[in-house]
Amino acid sequence: MNHKKYDLIIVGGGILGTFHAYHALKKGLKVVLLEKNTVPQGATVRNFGQIVPSGMDLKWQNIGRKSLEIYQEISQLTDITIRQSGSIYIASDTEELQLIEELSQINKSNNYESHLLTQAQSIACCAGLKKEYAKGALFFPQEMNVDPSLMIHRVRKLLIEKYQLEFFSNNTVKDLEDKGNEVLATTANNQKFIASKAIVCNGSDFKILFPELFNQSDLVVSKLQMLRTKPQKNYTLAPSVLTGWTIRRYESFYECPSFQSIKDKENKEAYHNQYGVHILFKQVNDGSVILGDSHEYQDAVKADLIGFDRNEDLDHFMIEESKKIMNLPNYQIDKRWVGMYSQCKEQDVFEQQIEKNIHIVTGIGGKGMTGSPAFSEMSLNNIINR
Repeated sequence: MNHKKYDLIIVGGGILGTFHAYHALKKGLKVVLLEKNTVPQGATVRNFGQIVPSGMDLKWQNIGRKSLEIYQEISQLTDITIRQSGSIYIASDTEELQLIEELSQINKSNNYESHLLTQAQSIACCAGLKKEYAKGALFFPQEMNVDPSLMIHRVRKLLIEKYQLEFFSNNTVKDLEDKGNEVLATTANNQKFIASKAIVCNGSDFKILFPELFNQSDLVVSKLQMLRTKPQKNYTLAPSVLTGWTIRRYESFYECPSFQSIKDKENKEAYHNQYGVHILFKQVNDGSVILGDSHEYQDAVKADLIGFDRNEDLDHFMIEESKKIMNLPNYQIDKRWVGMYSQCKEQDVFEQQIEKNIHIVTGIGGKGMTGSPAFSEMSLNNIINR
């Protein structure tokens, strides 16, 4: 029996759980973080590591911009692999040029720095970018990227060493009981933790603890495929590169006046639309380049049906499309993987209060890496003030 009482139990050691812990600890709360695995295994570590408020609608862009500040704040305390290398959207035709020009005007109204680049400037900015593909670009200099396989572990280490976070791995929570003035968490190995409040920040834990509510939720699971090349010799790609299909996919462009008319003309049956493919490039610290990605969806209650198998035809398609855009020194693939994240059909994030002192916050989806730091602060304040 763990007799120590905490102010807050957080279930799930991914990015949402870790940043809820970060903001709670900064408020002086005593926090215990319970993670079912040795280290997080889900979307937190299986993504591109791009921090791109530019891709979000205005509400989430503001949240993402605040997250940029929080990442910078933490990077002053420890190396969390942050690089402010910027993000660049490459237009491949006149329609995409029109959309980036419209988004540039929207950015000016929102006081978010971006720069329209000519074809020549785009090629100069992105080593290997093919002239026949690039017609122009929109560059966001403030945006960042991280190594997701390292970032979350380094943030958690900081919280343990500087803020006295208590972290218990390999502890699956099997029961949360609200006793009126406190919450009792019991793990599968029969450890017990007591706190004033508890927050469940992981979809798998949500499913275990509250299966009926989980089955009724509007959560869906998205399956992504990504690839990483072998290290590229004598090659540097400074910004994160997002391309034409990204311009036609990301929510920020939905706010452009021409977006819907352009979208309506698309062939919905095209292979890349069927699998939600948009081509991204990001170079990581060892010189390799991450390529991807794709999106397949399934209701969360049937998530097991989507499977963890990779579609090799899809991998081949993404590699061949990447070659049309970028001349990399090599396209030898060193690693291939599948990532999964949950998101809501209708809501931005799944948030629900269970009884008085138990809260669920999950399903942030593709906004997680960019939005979680600032969103978690807002979420925590709402929970504490209830």
